[in-house]
Amino acid sequence: MEKSFEIENLSIKIYEQTKEMGAAAADYVTSKLNDAIVKKGGANLILATGASQFSFLEALQTKEIDWKKITVFHLDEYKDISESHPASFRKYLKERILNRVAPKKIYFLNGDAANLQLEINNYEEALQAHPIDIACIGIGENGHIAFNDPAVADFEDPKLVKVVELDEACRNQQLGEGWFPTFADVPKEAVTLTITAIMNCKAISCVVPDERKAQAVYNSLYGDISTSCPATILRTHPETVLFLDKGSASLIK
Repeated sequence: MEKSFEIENLSIKIYEQTKEMGAAAADYVTSKLNDAIVKKGGANLILATGASQFSFLEALQTKEIDWKKITVFHLDEYKDISESHPASFRKYLKERILNRVAPKKIYFLNGDAANLQLEINNYEEALQAHPIDIACIGIGENGHIAFNDPAVADFEDPKLVKVVELDEACRNQQLGEGWFPTFADVPKEAVTLTITAIMNCKAISCVVPDERKAQAVYNSLYGDISTSCPATILRTHPETVLFLDKGSASLIK
């Protein structure tokens, strides 16, 4: 590790290499999961997707974790795309980790459900019944956490899950990461856990690699706590660690 410091409640850890950053985040998440298993016989986990999570998920599945005692949720899903779509987050999580580790139970957020409001209600009920021990998230290029873009982010959101409109910066990020062939193909809406749902989690691991995220990281750490950069709210959470690599930390002096 190159550097470690705190801003308000937030712990920041900077690593030279992306792989090293992902391994450190996996160690942190493993310790939280194993602590919960020791204390109450099981653990509840939220997983994120996207290119930012590759190194972390690769490392997490190598750790000593009793997955048969872990219930998994995920952060968000595009509205109206099937699980077989190349950009589906359900597909991503199954292929990159869940099929390999076989958790006790997985709650998938089905953005293409025939009755989406019923799907949201059921997912909210499941979240309430499974207080989350640790959420694994990232920060978007526009400062979003989950799909809470600046225009739709609400720090006092009464909901745990909602349908949101994706802003242009967010949709361009999805295109830039290679999930869709053209901008027109990127969905305009998604179903997401709200900021309230994320902040309710006992601990948060926030993994943010890559120089294209450097401005969002800088804004998250040094800007006013405001929905104009939703990730700024993480500075108020009692137990969040932000894992950065050299690229994403490049604007930090």
